[in-house]
Amino acid sequence: MPARRRQIGERLRAARLQAELTQEQLGERIGRDRRTIHRWEYAQRVPNLEDLLLLADAVGVPLRDLVQG
Repeated sequence: MPARRRQIGERLRAARLQAELTQEQLGERIGRDRRTIHRWEYAQRVPNLEDLLLLADAVGVPLRDLVQG
């Protein structure tokens, strides 16, 4: 799996945990299911830009914190 995708997943997971949200809670906030959040966090899939914006807002971090390496 590409390193970039893995890094985004790791940052997403860290931000979610920092926000004290479960995968299910985060999914509910952005209109996605828990399985989708899991796939993003474990780099099985990569979120599109719209989802990244929703994720950043939901966990309270700037978008660049999720994507910049």
